[in-house]
Amino acid sequence: MEIKDLGKFGLIERLTKNIVPQNASTQQGIGDDAAVLNYSNKEVLVTSKMFMEGVQFDLTYIDMEHLAYKVAMATMSNIFAMNGQPRQLIVSLGLGKRFKVEDIELFYAGLNKACAKWNVDIVGGDTKSSYTGFAINLTCIGEASKEDIIYRSGANETDLICVTGDLGSAYMGLQILEREKSVYYQQVEEYNNKVREAQRNNDQARLKALQKERTAIDDFQPDFAGKEYLIDRQLKPEARGDVLQQLRQAGIHPTSMIDISDGLASELKHICQQSHCGCRVYEKNIPIDYQTAVTCEEFNMNLTTAALNGGEDYELLFTVPIGDHEKIDKLENIKQIGYITKESLGNYIITRDGNEFELQAQGWAVKEN
Repeated sequence: MEIKDLGKFGLIERLTKNIVPQNASTQQGIGDDAAVLNYSNKEVLVTSKMFMEGVQFDLTYIDMEHLAYKVAMATMSNIFAMNGQPRQLIVSLGLGKRFKVEDIELFYAGLNKACAKWNVDIVGGDTKSSYTGFAINLTCIGEASKEDIIYRSGANETDLICVTGDLGSAYMGLQILEREKSVYYQQVEEYNNKVREAQRNNDQARLKALQKERTAIDDFQPDFAGKEYLIDRQLKPEARGDVLQQLRQAGIHPTSMIDISDGLASELKHICQQSHCGCRVYEKNIPIDYQTAVTCEEFNMNLTTAALNGGEDYELLFTVPIGDHEKIDKLENIKQIGYITKESLGNYIITRDGNEFELQAQGWAVKEN
């Protein structure tokens, strides 16, 4: 169905008719000029993220449902990184004419799955026409007690640097997707060249034979065998609210925290800059999945560089007092990777052979150029 057949308000009504607020802080959700929220004695956390087609995502290899799940998790991750609980989500979309109502319904299905996982209410948003591709803006609103909020600026000398999960896997998943995309478009280009040549020669028999080749291209299946974990890490990341629960149960309150969206090196330098400190990170302690290591070798890429600068892992990077060393050791999926130093000592990585090199952050800007 064409979006214009429903109109803006008809589309919103169709997408949101089954959305029922779950949070007491949501006094009025979708259906009026604005949402009404009441946080009583809690602090309000607000974060907003923009995602542009062709920059942050490519619809060649991600469907609308997975895309929505990913961007929702990426946005909620910022609230978790402040030790807060996401409660509401505002969704604004820029839509081109190529999108049908069914496409946007799939997108909202992905949003609803992500929101259901963390009990988040979709409370409003907007839709507009776009002439430059699909544009997504999400605003997530969360809550936390004043004493529970964790900033990037709280790290202290001798604090331990910790990270959840493993790093570099989402980036290597992206490399696989880009490779398979290139293979597909190469086949399409070769086919088009053959068709043009047959048309120039008026070779009807050749054109008929090429129809079978076109069917094979339409049925193209990417080769993800043995790399499913990496693909999931790229297409379906998970915000690490579960880690906050682990830390609370263990009686650990981090001194600083940030989520890893632009790469470990970039995020750690943010903490050091805002906390006015330095750091030492041990290369041997950076958690890396086996599939990530194997795939880096296949692509002839440096494994540590991928882990430091890959990005989109959406793991949590945080610091804790050195006295919490034993508590951290007992927790699953959390690794101590280094320690905080004086600001004058700079930011360095200690390699497996014991050499020190200045920590370089390439970040998202390098990858997008």
